Formats: sequence, structure tokens, C-alpha cells
Amino acid sequence: MRILYYDWDEFNGEDCRDAMKRLGHQVETIKVDLSGFEVTPEIEKKFRTQFDKADASGKRYFDLVYSFDYYPNISQVCQKYGMPYVSWVFDCPHYTLDSHTITNPVNHVYVFDKWLYGQFQDKGVKTVNYSPLGVNAQRLEAMCREIDEETGGKIVYWHDVSFLGSLYDNEFNFYDQVKYLPPELKQYMDIVIEAQEKIYGHDLFTDEKAVTQAHIDRLRQYIKFEQTGKYEIDYDNVIRDVLRKKVTVNERRRILERMGEHFDTVIYTNPDAKPVSGVSNLGIADYSTKMPKVFHKSKINLNIGLRCILSGVSLRVVDVLAAGGFLLTTYTDEISEYFEDGKELAIARTPEELIAKAAYYLEHDEERMEIARNGQKKVFEEFAYTKLLPNILEI
Repeated sequence: MRILYYDWDEFNGEDCRDAMKRLGHQVETIKVDLSGFEVTPEIEKKFRTQFDKADASGKRYFDLVYSFDYYPNISQVCQKYGMPYVSWVFDCPHYTLDSHTITNPVNHVYVFDKWLYGQFQDKGVKTVNYSPLGVNAQRLEAMCREIDEETGGKIVYWHDVSFLGSLYDNEFNFYDQVKYLPPELKQYMDIVIEAQEKIYGHDLFTDEKAVTQAHIDRLRQYIKFEQTGKYEIDYDNVIRDVLRKKVTVNERRRILERMGEHFDTVIYTNPDAKPVSGVSNLGIADYSTKMPKVFHKSKINLNIGLRCILSGVSLRVVDVLAAGGFLLTTYTDEISEYFEDGKELAIARTPEELIAKAAYYLEHDEERMEIARNGQKKVFEEFAYTKLLPNILEI
């Protein structure tokens, strides 16, 4: 198969293209500014030039266009020229999925969250499918081997507990930017947010017993969005995502502070992030080179899940395991479905259990390392790009 790959400098692009080539596909990249998500004459011309290419037999050269995440303007151009478009979405939330273009027949879109997939199914959208996210097993297996060979085949740890990811205590924390909610509404939502921090596996913001439609309607009176008419966005759910993001901001900070009180704890995040008491911020770790080393050389890697992911296995989960790291994660339905707690990773259902399991596994080295080996084996067998791409690329 000949694939025209839209390259937007995403961190996992090289890994995916490498796997495509090892599967026997021919891959060529296209780079063009797609910001704004509208089809401009320049965008259409660049894609049309590629679509007009033919092989020696006169057949159209490319079989499909591929991108990580969904681009409505790519879909529109592909629809116009009858080119299949494959999109694998790893961001969440990803509101371009709400574009009216999502139903274009040329689309083959894959999301990693079964709850989100179910939402599209309920709306009768047949162009959105489900797939977990993947890793480059070959590269990471070789990298882990090289890391350990440098120290005589043994893991020399850098950290006891580490967390790599955003704290979202910046412009993406939209809830704290809203300064004009009525006091009684703000107080109630703060109570729900605090309650959600203590509950994993159940979303209070879609539970009518906790947050009613009347609450959402009132919030929308004060939290306004620009509505261009180009997207069919469920703004009620955007409000819920604002609240979920605030839960993530709170719980990541509070959990890390508690980890810092008990263990040698570090974070790899934006250097401008607000300091976390008792925790060292070591800055951003490059995805391809340093990040796998951090995961491999941390006794415990934390996954404090983004609450906008209601059921799925985030990329951080498979990245940690593929790097041979031990993962201690908050619960989601799909993490529990794909992995066995205490065998391939460790799952916590409350913040208190997260602390308790960290303490336990720091004291049980052999058990922890065995779990890390099992987790890596599971990811290499079931989440490798070479395992998942044949289904993704089937058109």
C-alpha cells in the first residue's frame, strides 16, 4: 500500500512511519499548514498534486491519506477527490471530531476511548471506529536493551517516583479563568469537583444525581463559546470537559504533594509550571530519547489520568510499559480490561490506594520488576504499531 502521510511534527510520527514501512507499505510525507481547519486554495493544490500522481500502469499512486488526529480540511479535500482518509486520534478532548465533515464517506477515523466511540455510534456515525493506541515495540525493545547494557545488564534507577506530563495549571485551566459565577453555583461545582477527585471509574459530570442539566444550563449562561456554525460541538460536553480538566489540575497537584511527603518524587513537565511542594521539576523530557529512559529508570511511574478520558487507555500508559517501566495508574474501565492489576501494572481506585501501593512496591523490588517485565511483554504483543496498523489501514 502507498500512503500519503500528513506530517505535523507530532512526537510519535517517526515511530508510526517506521512501523508502516516494516509492514511493507510505501510512505511519503506531506507538510502543509492546516491551522484553521479550512480548505484553502494552497491546501487543495498541494494535496491535489499528490492525488494526481500515477504509477507505471496509470493507476492513482497513493491508496490513502493518513494523519494522527482528525483534520476536517484533509477530509474535505479527500472527499472531493475520492481519496480514502485514515485518522488515528490520540488527543482528548479532540473537538474537530465534531465537524460536520466527520460523516464524509472517505473517512476511516479511529478513537482510543470506547465511551467516546459509543457516543458516535449512538448518533449513527459509521465513519468513527475504535482502536487502542500503539507503540514502536522494535525501537523501544532495542533502546531498553542498550540502556541496561550500559550498566552491566542491571537497571540503575534515577528516581523512586516520577510523573511525566502536564499539570494544566496554565491557560488550559479554563475553570479558574471564570471569575463571575454566582457564589452558590461556584460553591456547588467546587464540591462536585472535590468529590470527583476521590472517585475513579465513574464520571460525576454525566451523572444526573450530581450534575443536572439545569446546572449545565446555568454554567453556559456564564461560560460563553464562539459558535461559528462550522462544527456541531456539544457545548454541554465542553462545559463538562472544563470541569473535568479542573479535577485533573487539582488531583495531580494534591497527589504529587502527598507523594513528595513520603517518597523521593520528581516531575517532568513545563519548567514554568507552578512549584509542587516537596517535588522537583526536572523539565520536559523529549519523547523519543529521554522519556523512555525516565520511564525505564524510575522505580514507580505515575499515571494520574486526564479526566476527559472517560474509559480509554492513554498513550502514557502504553509508553511507560513499552519502555519497561513499572506503572502505578488511576483506574479506568479499559485499563482494567486490558491489563491485570498486580501482574502487568498496578491500579489504584482511590488517592489513598495510590499512596499505599507506591509504598508497597517501593519495598518489594523483585515483585515490582517482574510486573514491569510482564507489562512490557503485554504491550509488545498487543499494542505494537505492527499489530494495530493492519486493522487501522484496512480500507
